[in-house]
Amino acid sequence: MSITREDVLRVAQLAELAVSDEELPGLVDQMERIVGFVEQLSSVHDDTAAGTFVAGPSATPLREDVVQPAKLAHPIPEMAPEFIDGFFAVPLRGTLADNP
Repeated sequence: MSITREDVLRVAQLAELAVSDEELPGLVDQMERIVGFVEQLSSVHDDTAAGTFVAGPSATPLREDVVQPAKLAHPIPEMAPEFIDGFFAVPLRGTLADNP
């Protein structure tokens, strides 16, 4: 496909770009090379039987899910102001309707 001077001017107009007469020959050459490269892509053989490339192993082995208590420097009851029956207790400061 051949790119003309008018093609480049039309693209520049659509993109709202100002193109000087000195820049025009270089832009025509660049656009011809770009379109030529895209045309080459159509000649690439499409082998759908090859499958999708996945980097790494096809499956990741999973470890056993074991729950372990967190290792803390101090027990939680020592760090929390109020800790009752395994729960953090917080003071009640009113209802949601009281707080805008």
